[in-house]
Amino acid sequence: MYDINKIRADFPILSREVYGKPLVYLDNAATTQKPLCVLDAMRDEYLNVNANVHRGVHYLSQQATDLHEAAREKVREFINARKIEEIVFTRGTTEAINLVASSFCESQMKEGDEVIVTEMEHHSNIVSWQLQAMKRGIKVKHIPITDDGMLCLDELESLISERTRIISVAHVSNVLGTVNPVGEIVRIAHQHGIPVLVDGAQSAPHFKVDVQAIDCDFFAFSGHKMYGPTGIGVLYGKEEWLEKLPPYQGGGEMIDKVTWEKTTFERLPFKFEAGTPDYVATHGLAKAIDYISALGFEAIQQHEQELTRYCMEQLQTIDGMTIYGPQNSMGLKDAVVSFNVGDIHHLDMGTLLDRLGIAVRTGHHCAQPLMDRLHISGTVRASFALYNTKAEVDVLVAGIRRVAQMF
Repeated sequence: MYDINKIRADFPILSREVYGKPLVYLDNAATTQKPLCVLDAMRDEYLNVNANVHRGVHYLSQQATDLHEAAREKVREFINARKIEEIVFTRGTTEAINLVASSFCESQMKEGDEVIVTEMEHHSNIVSWQLQAMKRGIKVKHIPITDDGMLCLDELESLISERTRIISVAHVSNVLGTVNPVGEIVRIAHQHGIPVLVDGAQSAPHFKVDVQAIDCDFFAFSGHKMYGPTGIGVLYGKEEWLEKLPPYQGGGEMIDKVTWEKTTFERLPFKFEAGTPDYVATHGLAKAIDYISALGFEAIQQHEQELTRYCMEQLQTIDGMTIYGPQNSMGLKDAVVSFNVGDIHHLDMGTLLDRLGIAVRTGHHCAQPLMDRLHISGTVRASFALYNTKAEVDVLVAGIRRVAQMF
């Protein structure tokens, strides 16, 4: 049974008030709230097991190391990677993408080579490559989208050239909620011998990800978007690719031997983990994975899909409503609804909804090229999590109606 009241009780922040109104938290695509089990686990480690990992022979260090590496195994199992060596801890999706962009371009690309992204990418999967373009003279190309927010996948083949070295795509759009056919993109890319990086920041919290089934070469996601702590993320990379790439940063932990003449690097995955890791956050991430796994992705996805469908149905009854992204096929849309109402500025709408206790996102959502494609400056975005309810959707819809009447 999916007991929503029991689930909500695990997240104390959901019972607070904002401006004297019950909090309706619908900004989950930006970050999710944290269950007590995650907070308790992290507090317990700081109180009882706090010591730097991997480097100490004393009891606390070894205990902390065990928890840290158990978290790595938990992540491996969560996304069905083949080996723990393929799981690199980062500070988040953004750092994971930057790691690949930097190391891949340094070792695998030269001036004139190309990377293909999509028109719906988050800035982290655009700017990371543009920085490399400025340094190394590579070219960034993009797959266009249709008016209803779907990838023009039939154009991918024409974009691929003999200079294409990597394709980097969002699994799910953080604005449109579009679920991209990453398996098909990987299949096409591999026919040309091209590796694929998948940005899983918006997919890992919502449905089961199997990196072996997708067959992607890299996959990145963040802990804070899936009920874990901030400052921790994951880069999955196929072992053969991680072996080829040079380290992203230098420092302690990632070295084998250092002399004045030469440095050799540690084995995978430590080659990419310079410095002290956030070992408490990895433990928190593991507990978040446990929490999600206990509820089950099938139940979570069904609940979130019902909320998304209900929200879109209710929003469409509001005069002047424009909803962006797929609307008729829920299998192609995740738990995100972006919209505008008439000529009301998205910032005005979000600010006034906030006074009603409703937390939504406004702006370009770190996707300005997508906004340009849609010919708008920004949207209001409501995004759902496993603890949201239809009653909260009703509050949102009533709030939008109230704001619309004011204008």
